[in-house]
Amino acid sequence: MAALQLFYLFVVSSVVASRQIIRTLPGFDGDLAFKLETGYIGVGDNDDVQLFYYFIKSERSPEDDPLVLWLTGGPGCSGFSGLVFDIGPLSFDYENSKVNSPKFLLNPYSWTKVRHSFSLFFYFVNGKFN
Repeated sequence: MAALQLFYLFVVSSVVASRQIIRTLPGFDGDLAFKLETGYIGVGDNDDVQLFYYFIKSERSPEDDPLVLWLTGGPGCSGFSGLVFDIGPLSFDYENSKVNSPKFLLNPYSWTKVRHSFSLFFYFVNGKFN
């Protein structure tokens, strides 16, 4: 419960207008089997630095499970890679993917099976970190 309170204190107070619940993704058949929220967190005196985040609610016991902060992405690397290569609930379906049309499967070893996952990504504008 404390993890969710920390998440909402940190995120919701800053990004109320920019957060979205994602229910489907291209390349994944049907609705997502987990709760995925995305948005931007403004940082700095004027929110001039924008950090993009993914929040994935624990699939086991949301009231009791801890929160993991996962920092990934950066110049030349999409933060989406964390969802499909690292700890996230999706993995590539290599057998059925095509070059310009990737397919996804549920990852049975995802950390979201036992924890909330909160990932932050730096947002670059005009080639510079703002």
